[in-house]
Amino acid sequence: MTTKHRETETSKFMLELAEFGIKTDKVHRNLSVDSLTEIIISRNEGTISSTGALSVTSGNFTGRAPDDRYIVDDDVTHDTVHWGTVNHPISEENFEKILKKIKNHIEGKEIFVFDGFVGADPKTRMAVRIINDHAWQNCSVHQLFIRPTSDELEFFKQEFTLIVMNDFKANPITDSTRTETFIIINLKRKIALIGATSYAGEIKKAIFSSMNYYLPKNDVFPMHCSANMGNDGDVVLFFGLSGTGKTTLSADPERMLIGDDEHGWSDDGVFNFEGGCYAKSINLKKEDEPQIWNAIKSGAVMENVVIDKKTKEPDFFDDSLTENTRIAYPLNHIPKAVIPSIGPHPTTIIFLTADAFGVMPPISKLTKEGAMYHYMSGYTSKLAGTEKGITKPSEIFSKCYAAPFMLRPAGIYAKMLGEKIEKHGTRVYLINTGWSGGPYGVGERIKLIYTRAMVRAAINGDIEKSEFIYDDIFNLYIPTSCPNVPSGILSPKNSWQEKDAYDIAAKRLARLFVENFSRFKDVQKKIRDTGPRIRRI
Repeated sequence: MTTKHRETETSKFMLELAEFGIKTDKVHRNLSVDSLTEIIISRNEGTISSTGALSVTSGNFTGRAPDDRYIVDDDVTHDTVHWGTVNHPISEENFEKILKKIKNHIEGKEIFVFDGFVGADPKTRMAVRIINDHAWQNCSVHQLFIRPTSDELEFFKQEFTLIVMNDFKANPITDSTRTETFIIINLKRKIALIGATSYAGEIKKAIFSSMNYYLPKNDVFPMHCSANMGNDGDVVLFFGLSGTGKTTLSADPERMLIGDDEHGWSDDGVFNFEGGCYAKSINLKKEDEPQIWNAIKSGAVMENVVIDKKTKEPDFFDDSLTENTRIAYPLNHIPKAVIPSIGPHPTTIIFLTADAFGVMPPISKLTKEGAMYHYMSGYTSKLAGTEKGITKPSEIFSKCYAAPFMLRPAGIYAKMLGEKIEKHGTRVYLINTGWSGGPYGVGERIKLIYTRAMVRAAINGDIEKSEFIYDDIFNLYIPTSCPNVPSGILSPKNSWQEKDAYDIAAKRLARLFVENFSRFKDVQKKIRDTGPRIRRI
């Protein structure tokens, strides 16, 4: 690009900002990671660790603030968003009031802009403009989303704008927010606002939530899952909540990573929303997750990972800042990553649950209707100590394995899943990465080496060579054998010493499944009937 072209492009860009109402000449647009790093160090926003990765902290917020997220309630969203305890409404008037205040707050200040894309498929991608007041967040954004080529940047036209002002606080009294912190998504105007929180995950999930709303209108199924591909082009999707192993199991040295968290499934196949990964790193070990370990190098951003003040060595076992430690890095840090991250239709889907009660089978196969049931249920367990106030394991049911980010009713997404499975003949399995032989504190967590063996058997079809037995509590079919997995753990009841105790725990969880699913209305009987059958127990 010539100097004249650059000047013309810059003038056009600055005019766009001014027309939007942002008045400042201290603007950095799409800086390189090296340039951003220099600014981050000079502004004391972070330091360089011994790995070469940038180390930053996010202050008071080390995780999302779900009670402070709002969706603008207007004529477009009023009848299409699933309002309730997750999706909180805010008026158009209050949105405009806060937007005006933010624009005034920005005037004359130094800001960092990233123009890029969400969605690796050019047919369905969305052009996003993200405006930050912190350079480290802009660096994280640069690594997480899809960077434009120089030609794409020259002719860039944003479709969605996200403004992130960590240093701006709302006034709960005049702005009708719960606290000073807010994440507000205006789906009609395609603008999102984030204030008074520095946790980078809010940026990622505000964009994800928006895509989950927009894509179904274009017959694209949005998914909270990781994806990888074999040398023969066989794509596998891994659905699961935090802590179930979604990122770990998709980062397989024998396969090619498409993405670790957010994808779409169109008529052409699967595509990653992002251009990077945002991996949870607490208790990270090189021997267990070598690809993620080796990705933590120059260009990566470590968020809330404790590092030694003298040696700058990261301590991935130190949770004194948070258990939700994160690493943002580009896909090209993973060997054999698929770039652009697009693949054919999936041959296999794996639902992951980390059952702390030790009653779910390590692996079982699902019908199309069973897949829809468990997808809508989204079950896993939360362990003691992972959040303040949790003193014993508790069950979680999160619709579509992503309740906080799925803005439409669960049935809409489940219907799309069922149609895709049927059309493409995709096999579906439910894998428990949690406990065996008893609950947390009594039994043992299923070894990662066994889980990986079950995943391989599901992918290559070896699991189908086994005989299957029927579990009349969970209404599932369980294999009696799996290569490189002790047969004794495949039937959860057999792995318990106290069989009566197993029955009590299993029946309790089965009832919770049924109670949770009862909240879904207008569900076909053949889908509801694939869940646990408490009438038999």
